[in-house]
Amino acid sequence: MGDRPAELAAAVASVPGAAGVEHEVVVVVNGRADAVVPDGVVRVDLEQNVGIPAGRNRGAQHATGDLLVFLDDDAVVQDPGLVARTVARFAAEPDLAAVGFRIVDPDGGGTAARHVPRLGRGDPERSGDVTSFPGGACAVRAAAFHAVGGLPDPFFYALEETDLAWRLIDAGWRIAYDGDAVVHHPRTEIERHGSATRLTARNRVLLARRRLPWILGVLYVADWFAITWLRTRRIGELWQGTREGLEGPVDRQPMRWRTVWTLTRLGRPPVV
Repeated sequence: MGDRPAELAAAVASVPGAAGVEHEVVVVVNGRADAVVPDGVVRVDLEQNVGIPAGRNRGAQHATGDLLVFLDDDAVVQDPGLVARTVARFAAEPDLAAVGFRIVDPDGGGTAARHVPRLGRGDPERSGDVTSFPGGACAVRAAAFHAVGGLPDPFFYALEETDLAWRLIDAGWRIAYDGDAVVHHPRTEIERHGSATRLTARNRVLLARRRLPWILGVLYVADWFAITWLRTRRIGELWQGTREGLEGPVDRQPMRWRTVWTLTRLGRPPVV
């Protein structure tokens, strides 16, 4: 968004080159022509704020590497060996599509529950195969990303990684969480975005309509409607987002039942 130049410079500087690993840095400026970005990067200017998934898709189109490492502009990679280790892991695991990094608050030292991609969350330091990943601190195999169509542009904000993750798993890929790959990011809450409740509710409906068999889609939306209401009590925004998600056509490509079983076996059945 171009409103955090100091944090952006720190984020770019935290991704060092590693022995035997070539890398480039692509900075997407999402609708602000006067944004200041560090020298030596590939700058992609967008005329307006197109949202998180569309912005990352534009950046991915300008990247030439075999791996895409997505990093928020206020995130800092802590481990200087993270890039090289991640590159080696993808080379050793040809069925691996994405790896989520562990996001740690540099002030409080903890990891927010919503950044641990497991039902029930659990130990944020425990690594393993999962069903989703944090979009602002992750690595994705470029070939897999492009093969399934990247992130869903219409989502703008919220759940875009889940949509991508479900498509990757449905296509036969694996997704992992690396609890040793630490990325610092200030602790934030979803509610800091005024439209968060509405957009999340809308995107849950879009996600269900796009990716789930009908019976599971109904259960998924109903479960999350109740959970969101209990958490936020923002019934007006919740109803509005749900209604928006039900309107208009979608690109419906429901996952196979085998994928439903895979998600369930990994501990996150696609109903909650």
